[in-house]
Order: sequence, then C-alpha cells, then structure tokens
Amino acid sequence: MTELAAAFARIPFLAGFDPTAASRLAGLTNVNYLVDTGTERLVLRIPGAGTSEYIDRTAEEVAARSAAAAGVNAEVLFFDSADGLMVTRFVDGAATMNPDRFRDLDAVARAGLAFRQLHTAAAPFAVDFHLFGMIDDYKRLLAEKGAALPDGYAAAEAAADATRQALEATARPLVPSHCDPLCENFLDTGRRMVVIDYEYGGNNDPMWDLGDLSVEGLFGPEQDAALLRAYFGGDPPANEVGRMVAYKAMCDLLWTLWGVLQHANGNPADDFWAYAVGRFERCRALMSSADYQVHLASIGA
Repeated sequence: MTELAAAFARIPFLAGFDPTAASRLAGLTNVNYLVDTGTERLVLRIPGAGTSEYIDRTAEEVAARSAAAAGVNAEVLFFDSADGLMVTRFVDGAATMNPDRFRDLDAVARAGLAFRQLHTAAAPFAVDFHLFGMIDDYKRLLAEKGAALPDGYAAAEAAADATRQALEATARPLVPSHCDPLCENFLDTGRRMVVIDYEYGGNNDPMWDLGDLSVEGLFGPEQDAALLRAYFGGDPPANEVGRMVAYKAMCDLLWTLWGVLQHANGNPADDFWAYAVGRFERCRALMSSADYQVHLASIGA
C-alpha cells in the first residue's frame, strides 16, 4: 500500500477513494495533495519525516480548529493528532501569496485584517510561543545531532540580548498567533485573506506575526506601513512599530536554527543551509543598523 493509499484508509470519508485522483501540491516539510472527490475539493496533509521532533500535533489541532472557527483558517475536516495527518477544505478562487503578490498594498491590508481577526476573535491556543525558549530547544536538538551553526551565530545571539531584555521588560498579553507566516500560508480571495498551516501556532506577542510576515514577504517601508495601519485601524503606536521591527530580527535568528535543523535532517525540499545562512546574514544586518537602535529604544518609551 502506498503512503497516499494508507493515508486515505485512515480517513473515514476518503477510505477506498482512488489515490490516483490526488495531485501533489507544494510544501517545504510536509507532503500535500489536492483531492478532488467529484463533489468537493480537499487538501490532504501528510506530515513530513522528522517533524514530530519539534511540532506538537495536539497543540496544532487546537490552533487550526480555533483559527477556522474564527474565520481565518480553512475549515478543518479531519485531524489525527497522533502524527498530524490532516484534511482541510480547499479554498476555491484563492491565489497563493508570494512576495510579488504582496506588492499589492490592498493584499497587504487584507493580511493585516486577518491577523487582527485571529488575534482578537480566536479562542486561546493550547500552548504559548516562547521565542527564546524555542531558540534554546533548537540549539539543543542541533547539538544532539552534532550540527554546525553559521559562522558568527554565537556573537549575534549575544548581541540580541538587548532585544530580548527590551521585549521582556515590556511584555504584552499573549494572543492566539500564527507564528510562521510564510507568504505561501496566505490564500487571497480578493475579499479576504485565509491564513493556513498552524504547525507553530501559539499564544504570542501579536507583533511577532506582523514582523515575521514583513520579513517573509520582503516588505519595504510602504508595505510595513500598510500592514500596520490595517491592523491598528489607523496610525500605529511607535512602541508597537518598534516591537514589530525587533521581531523582524528575532524571527530571522530563530528560523536560522530551523533551517539548520532541516539541513541536519536531510530534508530534500530545498537548500536549507543556504536558507539558514541567508536569514542569519539578514538578521545581523538589521541589528547593526542605526534605525534598529531607534526602534529598540521606542519599545520602552
């Protein structure tokens, strides 16, 4: 029995369905399929090898269902928290976002509104997203694997201590957050933005989601302004802008380690070492800029 047929057999409404009718979709760490049953289109997600080392599937199910109930995620039709096998309803007529599509400021604004809906309307998630705890966890996993970090990582992490202190001294109430807003996790219908994939979903500082999307979408100042204005419904407070910029640096620091872990696990989907080094260099460049220090100072103002 093929992996796809075995997955179908575990899902009551797909048991016995012909696997050849499924077509492969993109995905960095998981295997995704579009399944056309003849009456509806569904998305099947088969979890990737090694993902159970760092993803809490029980917590993911809570986040995915909560976000769907809030009208932000696609409808979740099946979820097995034992390993993360999942089926969601396909979002018809939606464009999968990428940095080019996010040049449309109206699309950026729709993403900001989706974040606000998630942060204010979703029921609390099962776990909290602790940035610096995750950094420590990834470093532990990498040490166990004997994996090397990019040159200069330890020095950059030490330099990030001032950011950590500023954020923790002015900590915000945690809200349900996506925490991994890759462009490809945004599906734009032209009326609203659907945000999918809650593997890393947790209660977090809301500015993390905005900062991380800015980094993933290669946003410039105009896009950042559109995102913030949509989210806040007007001009954003300077200290919240500062938090967003701080998280732009910190997300690159965190996802550097994630990329090294994918490289260490032999994930064939991409050149994850180059990915990790690129994110690390961008983090260092931002933290060393004069503007960054101004934003950091504004956090506690």
